Amino acid sequence: MPDEPPAERIRVLLADDQALLRSAFRVLVNSEPDMTVVGEAADGTEAVELARRHLPDVVLMDIRMPGTDGLAATRAICSDPALSEVRVVMLTTFEVDEYVVQSLRAGASGFLGKGAEPEELLSAIRITRAGESLLSPAATKGLIAKFLAQGDPAPHDEDRAATRLGALTGREREVLVQVAGGLSNDEIGERLAVSPLTVKTHVNRAMAKLSARDRAQLVVIAYESGLVRPRAE
Repeated sequence: MPDEPPAERIRVLLADDQALLRSAFRVLVNSEPDMTVVGEAADGTEAVELARRHLPDVVLMDIRMPGTDGLAATRAICSDPALSEVRVVMLTTFEVDEYVVQSLRAGASGFLGKGAEPEELLSAIRITRAGESLLSPAATKGLIAKFLAQGDPAPHDEDRAATRLGALTGREREVLVQVAGGLSNDEIGERLAVSPLTVKTHVNRAMAKLSARDRAQLVVIAYESGLVRPRAE
């Protein structure tokens, strides 16, 4: 039997102003047979330029960088039609950062604390490349608690977001509520008494109807529309 062709490696772009940290990430990522670092950027402007040049699958983006920061760079990448397949994972000093909500609104697929274990970082890259969002339970809880505190959407923005939900079926709205709560497809399936595959179908249909890049954007839409409200701790 002939050998199967090797699977295409996940192309990763590193964006962080700390050279030592980039070096550590590079060694870690390149140690995996299914990943490779295609570029390194020390600021947001360079990150956008390298993203356009190399078309990475995943960008690990530090939020705080000199000059053009990670937030502005993420917005530029995620708004560029030529980079529609590029996914951004924000790297934060704390899992729930003051800029997390803005990052998700800018188009990031999720976020990860810089103190994460190596396996968590590698898993984050694979999860994001697979089209899922990187929203850990702890981070999602923080997102729920702080979303509106980061700045309520203007009334017309909320009305527009709510109008978009009119395209969803009742079941899709139910699933969207659970997604916004940080539940996995398995957990949602158990809660709604349906199979994880059925949940995935509903999630995919909701993303298509709402023009959401990924699962993380569904969370943003759920809050901006008022479908889900953070509960006071």
